Amino acid sequence: MSDVSFNRAALRAADLPAYAGITLADITVVDSPGLADEALAALLAADVIGFDTESKPTFLKGEQSTGPHLVQLALETRVYLFQIPRLPAAPELKTILESPRVLKVGFGLGNDLSVLKSRLDIELKHFLDLGEELRSEEHPGTVGAKVAVAHFFAARLQKSKKIGTSNWASARLAERQLLYAANDAQVALRVYRAWAAGPALSPRP
Repeated sequence: MSDVSFNRAALRAADLPAYAGITLADITVVDSPGLADEALAALLAADVIGFDTESKPTFLKGEQSTGPHLVQLALETRVYLFQIPRLPAAPELKTILESPRVLKVGFGLGNDLSVLKSRLDIELKHFLDLGEELRSEEHPGTVGAKVAVAHFFAARLQKSKKIGTSNWASARLAERQLLYAANDAQVALRVYRAWAAGPALSPRP
């Protein structure tokens, strides 16, 4: 458990400035072997990358998810979005996520671990779930990205429920989907960097 002391006044403030986030120009949609090679080289050269996944939601009783449909991997200035429906066989993605050297950081990774294993036969290795690690006496529950952004950057992370529950299995994702997904991964990396100078970290092997 972290000893991060969350500023409750800041976290309650409704008038925090909007978190700027990433731009479309800094997003690469990985939908070809060539772009997968580019992503592999860039991401394996990093010490830490932001990580998240998106899946098309299920609404009917008994309906099973076919996700993940998108895997997001972030550097400080570039986010790579692997579109699984358009690139179902991506050994580069497996190499990155199973690398014992590159630390993967994200929020609420429990479901991501299970869907990666069951659908893509990828076992996430050397990772840190910030949602669990940032727990504290002042915030004993799982910490979400919104709370972390407010605390570390005094900014308001805007997350649209409509976009979050949109069709991530679509072959052509809308610009708002790309930005939503990319920011989820890059926010994790930025929060990690802001926090890394604090308490000792304990990534999973």
